[in-house]
Amino acid sequence: MYSGPMMKWQQRKHLITRRGLVYSLVLCLLILGLGGLGFWLLEPRAVTLSDGLWLAFTTAATVGYGDIVPSTHASRAFAVLVVLLGLAVLSLVTASVAAMFVETEERQIERDLMHAIGALRAEVQSLHAELRELKAVRHEAPPNAANATR
Repeated sequence: MYSGPMMKWQQRKHLITRRGLVYSLVLCLLILGLGGLGFWLLEPRAVTLSDGLWLAFTTAATVGYGDIVPSTHASRAFAVLVVLLGLAVLSLVTASVAAMFVETEERQIERDLMHAIGALRAEVQSLHAELRELKAVRHEAPPNAANATR
């Protein structure tokens, strides 16, 4: 369907899109993990690491259930950092998922276009063949017969 360079580009593009989602999800988990560790160390109300992870998740997702909230200046400043990083990473994940949907639709459009181009090429080849036949008939006909039909 695609030529060599076109096929390689399509494969690379597909891999980059999928890899982008994986990288975004790994980055998301890393930020949540480090955020949980940070809250566990900075926030006195986050008694366990799971409390710190929960606070990191609710802060990064800007949900803020209120069961555990940052109470010290250090944990509040850290919460600002977690919110900013969380919004950035969640945006990356959303963009990666959206890119996968767009890529699927784009590939279908490309397939349709390639099919239409193939049909046009076949039609042009048919017209060239017909033109060659007409030229051959014209050259074989006697000169008087060609003038009589005009």
